[in-house]
Amino acid sequence: MWFTPRKLEIPTAEEALPGRDMPLPVPNKHFVTGNSLEPPFPDGMEKIIFALGCFWGAERLFWEIPGVFSTSVGYIAGHTKNPTYDEVCSGQTGHTEAVLIVFEPEKVSVETLLKVFWEGHDPTQGMRQGNDVGTQYRSGIYTFSDAQRDTVSVSYEQFGEALAAAGHSGITTQVIEAPEFYYAEDYHQQYLAKNPAGYCGLGGTGVICPEPENAK
Repeated sequence: MWFTPRKLEIPTAEEALPGRDMPLPVPNKHFVTGNSLEPPFPDGMEKIIFALGCFWGAERLFWEIPGVFSTSVGYIAGHTKNPTYDEVCSGQTGHTEAVLIVFEPEKVSVETLLKVFWEGHDPTQGMRQGNDVGTQYRSGIYTFSDAQRDTVSVSYEQFGEALAAAGHSGITTQVIEAPEFYYAEDYHQQYLAKNPAGYCGLGGTGVICPEPENAK
């Protein structure tokens, strides 16, 4: 993949592209589950957002999990308002490709979702995932509550210890309270369900993430 050194650095707000006021159109229904991609969601649902490389393959990891109501792909943790895919790939928005997961906590725990997240990619690579290089491929966890943050903190430490024991370097995953999530273009949503032979560049480290006994 062609890239420049600037694509490995997150631009400042002043350097970033301005974007636009109008959001990109979002499909009415999830291609796989038939559920809504946008709120309002049913009572009792929770949200969490993960970034783990190219969002095509990342999204598929989560829509297959029992208890996940809906998934959608988009852009997060950058500066540009309502960015397009091309803008994000330019490295001039600061966003990373991400998956919004809406789930029923009575059926699937945050710990279980984190286990899929950690094992589904290599969280030690900084601004890349395998051959995919750039700020839009960085690893991230974006939370919606103090309880989620506390759970992530424990999981982060446990998986970091497991990685170290296996000879891997430290985790570079960004963990912050969820900023605004911008939905990606229609054709990116559930891409691998629509294109089963499509590209998926994800690859884990082979290290198993410890799963607490209280995880469902």
